[in-house]
Amino acid sequence: MKIHRTVPPAAAPLSPADLFHAVAGMLSPQKYLSSLEKELTEYFGVRRAYLVSSGKTALYLILEALKALSPRREVVIPAYTCFSVPSAIVRAGLGIRLCDVDPETFDFGHDLLARTVDSNTLCVVSTHLFGIPADMDRIMRLCADRGAFVVEDAAQAMGGRRNGKLLGTIAHAGFFSLGRGKNITCGSGGIAVTRSEEIAGAMAGLYATLEPPTPFQTLGEFLRVLAMSICIRPALYWLPAGMSFLRLGETIFDPDFPIRGFSGMKAGLLRRWRQRLEVSNDVRARSGRYFGTRTTIPYLRFPFLMDSRDGRDRTYAALRQSGVSLMYPTPINAIREIRWAFDGSRFPSAERIADTLVTLPAHEFVSERDRQAIRSNVTQRRAGLAA
Repeated sequence: MKIHRTVPPAAAPLSPADLFHAVAGMLSPQKYLSSLEKELTEYFGVRRAYLVSSGKTALYLILEALKALSPRREVVIPAYTCFSVPSAIVRAGLGIRLCDVDPETFDFGHDLLARTVDSNTLCVVSTHLFGIPADMDRIMRLCADRGAFVVEDAAQAMGGRRNGKLLGTIAHAGFFSLGRGKNITCGSGGIAVTRSEEIAGAMAGLYATLEPPTPFQTLGEFLRVLAMSICIRPALYWLPAGMSFLRLGETIFDPDFPIRGFSGMKAGLLRRWRQRLEVSNDVRARSGRYFGTRTTIPYLRFPFLMDSRDGRDRTYAALRQSGVSLMYPTPINAIREIRWAFDGSRFPSAERIADTLVTLPAHEFVSERDRQAIRSNVTQRRAGLAA
């Protein structure tokens, strides 16, 4: 293990004040949980916001609710997306149907989507990957014609907007992640939201059965968050980055994830969530403009498609310590545990993205010197830019 400044690929800082509120949340959990749920409901303008243990759990909660409202049993998702999405679908006992993506936007290929959604489609999960908004109006119109629900995967896009509307609130339901590398964090956690009274009622029944973390689990979560808040800084990130057993940055398909409620400790950590989100998204939008886009998107990470897998690997090797990273290693159809379900189908754009994508760090710990080194190196090898 070598000591050297290392920029994390994704990060969200926590302050001593946040940690103080975390302790207060452990002592008065209901006070902090009720306050946070109310603030989120008002901010997103939704019927209800549900706080759960992870983004996967938030999606699972939504899917279980939709199952109760429709006999359809297939979920359409992008062929290139986070493995947490199929994990939640499998956990909910539903079938996965894939649609290839547009490599310039990471949204669905919309002509392909029109041929994919059918009479057995329960819902389409539209993903705002890296914070880049999907074309929700087009997806909503298509699904309205076919009688399918739409769920927004806004796990990487909290606080982002499309046409003035907050991402995650445009469809029938949406979810966000509060994991370690998201726009804001409490270590781990998820939020499910809906504008629909019917869907909110269906979610409420399952939500009421979720057990909160035990005091021992909550203490463990707090200690992990405390360690993260220290080691996420570039001067120290070399330490966890060098511990392979932590599996940092590893993409895992896990349909057996725990399904739990939210702790008062995590609600306390999020006491200043709106202020933190505003600062984080402002920095991320400025990072995007620095790396070459003219949009105001608050990128979770800034995506570049290189000209080849070899070019991607060389760029990653040269800039790994500067926070440049790879993303999901394969399209969804190539996940070993579920590839049998896709009967050898191929998704060329998803394969190209998996082979050639690098992502650039956009968070608060990226210095001006880091940005200059990254831009100078990456743009020399640039093949395409998603914006």
